[in-house]
Amino acid sequence: MAVKRRKKDLTFLEKLYIPEIVKGLSITFKEMLKPRYTMQYPEEKFVPPASYRGRPVLVQEKNGVERCVACGLCARICPALAIEVQANETELEKERYPEKFEINMLRCIFCGFCEEVCPEEAIVMSKDYELVFTNREDGIYGKDKLLTPIDHLEDRLEFLRKFK
Repeated sequence: MAVKRRKKDLTFLEKLYIPEIVKGLSITFKEMLKPRYTMQYPEEKFVPPASYRGRPVLVQEKNGVERCVACGLCARICPALAIEVQANETELEKERYPEKFEINMLRCIFCGFCEEVCPEEAIVMSKDYELVFTNREDGIYGKDKLLTPIDHLEDRLEFLRKFK
């Protein structure tokens, strides 16, 4: 048999909601008096931490070869359907490479799922946050815009390895 509990009756002040209004106003006034931390953007640049998820890029090894093996997992996991991969055979030891790798930055939602699912750490989220397009075609990034040397991505790769 379930025990029924009687609800507590509200006092007169609680019925008027005055204590709750006073609590809310006190929080508002405390926040208004705190110092502001506004960055003057064009003059001061934001330096993102290693955990920041900017635009996705492909990792290029020091010998100039991309890490990607064109498995297509990133394209399958992408909720916005922004990634397109076409594989081709190669004579290198990894056997496959992406003949075509495109990310539609107009559709990309910067969720990082592609980075999480990649078995080769070939696609990572960079620190780039300034994306400007003058037309729709500029928003489709091919391998020429995506390939980034591994030296520029070391802090992000180190951050990712901490959590694997």
